[in-house]
Amino acid sequence: MKETFSIKQKFKQFFIILIPILITQITMSAMLFFDTYMSGRSSAEDLAGVAIGSSLWVPMQSGLNGILMGISPIVSQLVGAGKRDKVAFNVMQALMLSFVVSVVVLLIGGFLLSPVLAGMKLESYVHHVAFYFLVSLAAGVIPLFGYTVLRSFIDALGQTRISMRITLISLPLNVAANYVLIYGKLGFPRFGGIGAGMASAFTYWCIFTIATLCVHRLQPFAGYGVFRKWYRISLTKWKELLKIGVPIGFATFFETTIFAAVTLLMSRFDTITIASHQAAMNFATTLYMIPLSICLSLTILVGYETGAKRLKDAKQYSIIGISTAVCMSILTAVFLLLFKHQVAALYSTENRVIELTQHFLLYAIFFQLSDAIATPTQGVLRGYKDVNPAFIITLISYWIIGLPTGYYLGNYTYWGAYGYWIGLITGLAVGAVLLLRRLVIVQRKVVLES
Repeated sequence: MKETFSIKQKFKQFFIILIPILITQITMSAMLFFDTYMSGRSSAEDLAGVAIGSSLWVPMQSGLNGILMGISPIVSQLVGAGKRDKVAFNVMQALMLSFVVSVVVLLIGGFLLSPVLAGMKLESYVHHVAFYFLVSLAAGVIPLFGYTVLRSFIDALGQTRISMRITLISLPLNVAANYVLIYGKLGFPRFGGIGAGMASAFTYWCIFTIATLCVHRLQPFAGYGVFRKWYRISLTKWKELLKIGVPIGFATFFETTIFAAVTLLMSRFDTITIASHQAAMNFATTLYMIPLSICLSLTILVGYETGAKRLKDAKQYSIIGISTAVCMSILTAVFLLLFKHQVAALYSTENRVIELTQHFLLYAIFFQLSDAIATPTQGVLRGYKDVNPAFIITLISYWIIGLPTGYYLGNYTYWGAYGYWIGLITGLAVGAVLLLRRLVIVQRKVVLES
């Protein structure tokens, strides 16, 4: 990254950072899609087992990744302030912390996995697939969280194209491993859905190894000497990392689990309604990659400018990012209005499902408009290292306002299944307003303290 002097230069640098992150996020989503799709081609039971396993793992993974991504604003601010000599120490402490977090996750999973699956009362083979899918995937937890730290370091330096290339390499590796292990090719046994977990673990080790080599050998990363010296564990630094990362992780966890909760609560509706809801929600999740990528980009850029004490530039980046997200959401809204039938037809050939999915997609328009404000604003606040209020706002807007509102409208009014979407939209809208208000307060506070 480099200092910019005009709005045009800032837009250019913003998109240089953003586009690779967006491609990376889409690629990572594609890995989960291929796990599910290829398992389904094995058998319905394999599909169900992988779906259950993924539904348990993804929220945990998202939340824990959020905790470890606290290194991103720390590094970007250090680089912006010209304190390059302190970067290696911070990254190594984050890597050691990631190892401890991984071990804790594995121990907790070892104790809780069997009781949780037993409580779901699944069919025996589905239970078997879900259990061993997660057990197999567990072999890749340590490198996955290690990669999260290295990717955050790479991105914090503005080198998002490198992490994009690493992730792009991972997709064909994952698909090839799925093909071999799920279907039993090249002399391997046929593992079915369990093979998807093995393939994911294999892919995590590959991307961690590639990222490690890049950080150690390629410039500008090698110049920071991350792996040239061994550091003792610093509990003080871990405390700082957790102070920033834990609120980010919990905010991410609350965001991902709210959708799983809504899906579970909607199980009382008929199969057509549930299928239509899932189709519309899947497409809305795909669109969410845009504001999420902008969020990650703004954390890097705002952190860099704040570290350099260029507060005006940090504010300009926040305006550019949030405005871009809103403009993109308006474009996607127009797209959905014009092509909602074609989008719905991607998910089913049944007329009833297509018709109902179109109705849910209309609600998705308002859903992603709120996301376009709330998510990038969180990214800006993280760049300022202001994370605790955002975590509280997310908790209140989603779980105290959004979910109860949706439950009431879905069960006690004529809105039915649409009520849950209205509840989510309400929670997101409240969150967007409160987060914007918090951003104004933080930016004023930063100016006064400078």
